[in-house]
Amino acid sequence: MTSETFLAFLAATVLFAYMPGPALLYTAAQTIARGRKAGFMAAAGIHLGCYVHVLAAAFGLSAIFTVVPTLYFALKLVGGLYLIYLGVQMIRTRVAAGPVPDLPQKSARRAFADSVLVEVLNPKVAIFFIAFLPQFVSPEAGLPIWAQFLILGTIVNCAFTSADVVTVLFASEVKRRLTGSSRFQDLSRWLGGSLLAALGLKLATDKA
Repeated sequence: MTSETFLAFLAATVLFAYMPGPALLYTAAQTIARGRKAGFMAAAGIHLGCYVHVLAAAFGLSAIFTVVPTLYFALKLVGGLYLIYLGVQMIRTRVAAGPVPDLPQKSARRAFADSVLVEVLNPKVAIFFIAFLPQFVSPEAGLPIWAQFLILGTIVNCAFTSADVVTVLFASEVKRRLTGSSRFQDLSRWLGGSLLAALGLKLATDKA
């Protein structure tokens, strides 16, 4: 890859990473409803889950979705319903008034596991990688195509995670300034849960 192509790749990656989208809304929802620790665990889970799609793109597995549309829509439906389930559970979970305490270890692991599953069940991520990365892969680069996919995919994933971390910090600061009353705690639960449910509904019904 020439330096000009690599700079174009980095510019496009940063643009996609920091453009408001489902992943940023997801981490913001987790942070608003459950606190900073949940937000960071969500970001870490999304980061790990994304490597499944990076590996799938590198070894050609993601292309199955373009060949078998039924599989794509089935996975999309499951992922959407799971997000709706998480949103409903978030709304139903009451939190005492006052600053949200750190999540207990078990709950932190659950937030992480939920986020990994949410990312893995989102076939749009797989489609993004097989549409985006090949534009910057070159057979003459001296590396196998799969290795180039892994390197570029890892860079993209790290850029997206940096945007998630910024979102968590911003959302947690907003929450810290506003928190304190039971009314706000109820509002934050409803806002976070509604965001997750809306994302799930969009994912499940989007025909694109």
